Amino acid sequence: MKRVLSLLLVGMLLCTLLTGCGAGKEENSPSEEPAQTGEPVELTVFAAASLTETLTEIAEKYREVAPNVTLRFNFDSSGKLKTQIQEGAACDLFLSASPKQMNQLDSKADPAVNTEQLDFVLSDTRCDLLENKVALCVPDGNPKGIDSYDALAAALKSGGVLLAMGNSDVPVGQYTQKIFDYYGLDEQALADAGVLTYGSNVKEVAAQVAEAAVDCGVIYATDACSASLAVVDTATADMCGRVIYPAAVLNVSEHPDEAKAFLDYLKTDAAGAVFEAVGFTPLQGSNS
Repeated sequence: MKRVLSLLLVGMLLCTLLTGCGAGKEENSPSEEPAQTGEPVELTVFAAASLTETLTEIAEKYREVAPNVTLRFNFDSSGKLKTQIQEGAACDLFLSASPKQMNQLDSKADPAVNTEQLDFVLSDTRCDLLENKVALCVPDGNPKGIDSYDALAAALKSGGVLLAMGNSDVPVGQYTQKIFDYYGLDEQALADAGVLTYGSNVKEVAAQVAEAAVDCGVIYATDACSASLAVVDTATADMCGRVIYPAAVLNVSEHPDEAKAFLDYLKTDAAGAVFEAVGFTPLQGSNS
């Protein structure tokens, strides 16, 4: 009998141990394990120079959302970026400071704009992401007393001011040209009179103003904010049209899903708050 009781006790002990082991496995079930990050991916983003500060800040936030994704930015004028894409530079996502450069890469755009019949925009990914303003800025102290576009136009006509603007292949330069047309100003005549200087992107123009190398400059309101420059006037839509920033994943991307995911993040309230802080108006998401 003692032997039988001993065997029963051993059996009960084994059952208890096995039950405990089973419970332990349930507590560590796969459904409760931490989510695993995906394979490492490097995304190359071509973006207008005026997006430098905001996208750099957003990239830091995006690390928490997609820690496996490394963002590599190429900031420059939209015209230069368009040319680099056309010539075969690796690019996953393009953010332009003007629809023109995006249209030149989009097979669905008007052939009058996409004159080379280029096809780089991935279907159904293009969107109008942001809106900006074209600002007239002056150096500290505003030595020439330029306080509006009206005053600038008068000073340019009299030859009493030196204005910095973007080159003709730079969106901010193209918007400035429209402002000239609005006031009936001849850019070539102004250039010949020595009252204009140029920058290859908006950052170069802003730098000329900040260094007081010029009397004033036409840049984006967001760049004026980033550079702590005084804005004395902003152009209306009648003067130069709306300043729209389109964005699109490119069909040459090797990581289209990850590029779409980052573009989707740029439409969120979290990214929108960063854009709004420097003066952009988000056109996507709940902030639009």
